[in-house]
Amino acid sequence: MVLIAPFAVEQWMDEYETTPGVLNVAETCCSSISIDDMCRLCENKGGPGPFQTATRLTYGSIRGSPVLRDRIAALHSQGASETLTADNVIVTQGAIGANFLALYSLVGPGDHVICVYPTYQQLYSVPQSLGAEVSLWRLREDRAYAPDLGELGGLMIIINNPNNPTGQVIAGDVLQGIADFAEQRGIILLSDEVYRPLFHDQSEGSLSVPPSATALRCSRTVVTGSMSKAFSLAGIRVGWIVCKDAGIMEAMVAARDYTTISVSQLDDQVASYALSPAVNKPLLERNLSLARHNAGLVNAFVESHTSVCRWVRPVAGTTAFIQFLKRGKPVNDVDFCVDLLNATKVLVCPGSHCFGGDHDFEGFVRVGYVCDTAVLEEALRRLGRYVREKLV
Repeated sequence: MVLIAPFAVEQWMDEYETTPGVLNVAETCCSSISIDDMCRLCENKGGPGPFQTATRLTYGSIRGSPVLRDRIAALHSQGASETLTADNVIVTQGAIGANFLALYSLVGPGDHVICVYPTYQQLYSVPQSLGAEVSLWRLREDRAYAPDLGELGGLMIIINNPNNPTGQVIAGDVLQGIADFAEQRGIILLSDEVYRPLFHDQSEGSLSVPPSATALRCSRTVVTGSMSKAFSLAGIRVGWIVCKDAGIMEAMVAARDYTTISVSQLDDQVASYALSPAVNKPLLERNLSLARHNAGLVNAFVESHTSVCRWVRPVAGTTAFIQFLKRGKPVNDVDFCVDLLNATKVLVCPGSHCFGGDHDFEGFVRVGYVCDTAVLEEALRRLGRYVREKLV
């Protein structure tokens, strides 16, 4: 039997997110949209809709439809020196399926994997379950969660950019340094970019908008992404892998045969529609506007409660990592989150339980703030009342 660690953050969400009356600010997707919402956003009102109802519902294209793979390739060609094509893309069941497929295909017993930390637990627990030696590349708060290249070394390097749970990004020059290190040693670089392209400051030349890892000078790069976070469509369960190395691609395609024949044709069509130019642009504008506005609300909360909480303000994605304190010491974040839920119906994730171990991230909670603004406002109001009663 394969031994794998319990997936703490997913089990936490599964246990608590259906609590009656919950205000869910633990969710990490941009506020979800419906098919009707997407059609209203579309700038081509007379064009085809998301579903082609005459299509017979066979398995469809095994690697994903050419239309969808072309549009995903275009996303990851921005800023790259070469244009990616559908041949560089595999469509998967969500980014969680993409990450698992890449790791299952490329990692085995005795391999050495270096993974940024904190991050989504899948990225280090799956390699451990496959028999790899895993080194955690710790992102420190005093460096604004930027990785230190001086600590690097290994056989596979795993990064998460933008980062979950901190909402920080690895800058372009540091990214290229990681890529150079990997290229010189023949190391595979896996970049989980599920929160891309949700960078809050998208002004020209902004340092907070790094390129996709597909644009780096590194031949053995594997990038994963999905429709769930930045594109508000978690319900269609569409993710992807993008890679320029034909040998790596074929290894993943061969492994995929054992887990996924194809994704649903209906889901494929919805994702293709969402990534069409007429929908993609207004959808991302909607979500960026929501992220910027809501991040400002959380910032105002933190600034008005500096005696009991602190953070490094996120610059991308949908998540914030906030530490709560009582008399200057970190709270027990698991007890804090459970009591907060019971007392106020506000759901957040405890950092030490969901993202750490051995007393890492004590007092930290992850807040998913790109939900409906009204939900966030009410959650912050209740949270403020709670911390004033319990922590001040």
